[in-house]
Amino acid sequence: MEEKMEVEKKYITVEELKLHNKPGDLWISIQGKIYNVSDWVHDHPGGAAILYDLGGQDVTDGFMAYHPSTVWKRLGKYFNGYHLKDFEISEASKDYRKLHAEITQMGLFENKGHGALYNITTIVVLLNLVVYGVLKSDSVLVHFVCAVMLGVLWIMGAYMGHDAGHYQVMSSRKWNQIIQVLAGNCLTGISIAWWKWTHNAHHIACNSLDYDPDLQHMPVFAVSTKFFHSITSVFYGRKLDFDHVARFLVSHQHFTYYPIMIVGRVNLFIQTFLLLLSKRSIPNRTMNIVGILFFWTWFPLLVMCLPSWSERVMFVLVSFAVTALQHIQFTLNHFSGDTYLGPPTGNDWFEKQTAGTIDISCSKYMDWFFGGLQFQLEHHLFPRLPRCQLRTVSPTVKELCKKHNLPHRSLSFWDANVTTIRVLRKAALQAWDMTLPVPKNLAWEAINTHG
Repeated sequence: MEEKMEVEKKYITVEELKLHNKPGDLWISIQGKIYNVSDWVHDHPGGAAILYDLGGQDVTDGFMAYHPSTVWKRLGKYFNGYHLKDFEISEASKDYRKLHAEITQMGLFENKGHGALYNITTIVVLLNLVVYGVLKSDSVLVHFVCAVMLGVLWIMGAYMGHDAGHYQVMSSRKWNQIIQVLAGNCLTGISIAWWKWTHNAHHIACNSLDYDPDLQHMPVFAVSTKFFHSITSVFYGRKLDFDHVARFLVSHQHFTYYPIMIVGRVNLFIQTFLLLLSKRSIPNRTMNIVGILFFWTWFPLLVMCLPSWSERVMFVLVSFAVTALQHIQFTLNHFSGDTYLGPPTGNDWFEKQTAGTIDISCSKYMDWFFGGLQFQLEHHLFPRLPRCQLRTVSPTVKELCKKHNLPHRSLSFWDANVTTIRVLRKAALQAWDMTLPVPKNLAWEAINTHG
């Protein structure tokens, strides 16, 4: 009788895994297996920052959320022979993984509908109307309407780029990359490389004050008084100084919020140039730069076709003001969510997503306006899920949150604005109080006392 030979498994503990969390020694755990990604980290399509943030931890939930089944087959070459010994999966994570499996079996990740076709058609029609109106009409009113349509076009382009950045909306990966650059760089002037760099980090470290770049808007905005201690941004690798300028701006942020949103696009342009001209390793840098140069060719030429400088200024400001609706929405989804300091952790990934996100309730016919991001929690839990399927899974996500006593906040667009302004005002008042014993401006105090 032949004896069966079993290969003895090698185990490490959670505490031992935590020691492998640095450049040159970076391990992660996925479903109990340990993978050494030290030499591969900078080739990670989602960026190195994500792996450094989650290094030395179990990352099963985050990996499952972001990767299709085809990627799982590539893990084998990074397996270092160790298994995780004492990791305990939370009941919420167990149910999340079960729901993810059910959604996969239902084919919802692959059922993308006709969203890409509708978006491309809408963008092409709007772009032709804008160009025709600017070139063929001398009416100020027509030019005003064209500026509004251009703003809507930019919003639609941003949603298109967002979709293509999270899942494949085109027939092939190559065409998907092309549509990312066309919708982002060429159409809106915002680099898809910059978006991926910041957006992936945001999803993984949702509402971490020092790891999530989407909350780091110093010296203009501070959603938490923790920013008053000049915390260091791990994402940007620099200190977020709370100096006299920051204190002044933050203490008035509930007044300046909407005006800044109107010109918020300028900041996105600046961030794009800062990244593309930096020494940072950027995938497809040349293609990104060519796309940005294309935007800064056609957009100024279009503006210069207007008959006077007053109309040109009006055209730019109106188009920017329309896109403020989208910038506001992005902040509504997170500014009033729960925040924390420190890196994201793999063992409460699901819980952190529920805590840091706010849904915007709306009728189905308004889904186009919000680009699917009104289902912010659902999007964060299932970022590869096509936007047309987010409404389908929302009731199940609500039940899951209720079962585990986790927040699922869904506010109307108006209530979300009110809540966000309250958060900004609360921080602003505390920033103002920190200026004591400098006498307060009585008019300012009266306005804030009575709201």
